[in-house]
Amino acid sequence: MRNNSRKNYRRRRQNTRASQIKLVGIVAVIVVIAIIIVISCFNKTKKDSNKAKDTGTATENVTGVTEQVSETEEAKELFAPKESDATAAIGDELESSYAVVIDEQDGTVVAGKNAHEKMYPASMTKVMTVLVAAEQAEKNAIAAAKNENTEIDRQAVIENKLNEIVTITREATDYSYVHDCSTTGFLDGEQVPLRDVFNGTILPSGGESAYQLALYTAGSMEAFVDMMNQKAAELGIGQTTHFANPVGIYDENNYSTAYDMAVIMQAAMQDDICKTVLSNHTYSTAATPQHPENLNISNLFLRRIEDKMTSGEVIGAKTGFVNQSGNCAVSYEKSAGGKTYICVTAGASSGWHCIDNHVYLYNTYTK
Repeated sequence: MRNNSRKNYRRRRQNTRASQIKLVGIVAVIVVIAIIIVISCFNKTKKDSNKAKDTGTATENVTGVTEQVSETEEAKELFAPKESDATAAIGDELESSYAVVIDEQDGTVVAGKNAHEKMYPASMTKVMTVLVAAEQAEKNAIAAAKNENTEIDRQAVIENKLNEIVTITREATDYSYVHDCSTTGFLDGEQVPLRDVFNGTILPSGGESAYQLALYTAGSMEAFVDMMNQKAAELGIGQTTHFANPVGIYDENNYSTAYDMAVIMQAAMQDDICKTVLSNHTYSTAATPQHPENLNISNLFLRRIEDKMTSGEVIGAKTGFVNQSGNCAVSYEKSAGGKTYICVTAGASSGWHCIDNHVYLYNTYTK
């Protein structure tokens, strides 16, 4: 009897212990599940929070990009004059084979003759040369001033840049000599202010000046020509204009159109350095040991056309000549009515005829 009671007692204790173990196991499982649920919820909350932050950042970035693109598009608004039914067709009364007259304010082509046909720009190329060099010089000068943490007076910074001394290289003078270019008169090793190189490129159409400007700006002619073609693309004329050298020497790959040259001239006249150089009738270079009495150079087109104009004033110009282009020129006029026009011609038989063509076009088509 006593033995049976002991056995029953042990059995009850074992059953109780088993129940307790089972209960502990169930509780443990519940606790583990609860922990998993809590961790899962926490991670989801954190993930959602991060996602919200990322979305906010992305929105801000997209907005920033949109604003940047908008500013870029605004900054790069193209000057692309339009033709219309009012655009006059220039006939055989004009000797030049190619011509265009553009109203800058209205953005319209007033008159044209083979204006979009391929032609060789000769030394009109140098308008692009000074434009690319001027923009790069201005950019470098302003960047340097900012690095010095100085208060920037843009005009003073650029003037200081134009006083920078440039050494004329044998490479530049040899290139000019070998290709029988017009010359400013600079000599190998001569040290001159940068402004003299700009003026030497335009007024006498100096080959050594244009080439030296390319070397100064980009380090090599090839690198500079790449910059010229990039600028053409930026102006929206990269499909119809291409440069092979900064001087304008004839090359199958150095071509443009009358219309495109007007676009380049318009861009150049918006730049302070270019406008000044293209508008100078005469200029005296700084005295150097090689030229102690200076070099006096002239823009003959501007000096000659001022005696022929009956209305308005031509305030900027660049001529050119190679056998393949004939006598050509691009000019910029302020009319008697106060408007500005750009005129380009190519294919005249002489320099004087080229000038006469510009006088005729301005007197006939501008207001």
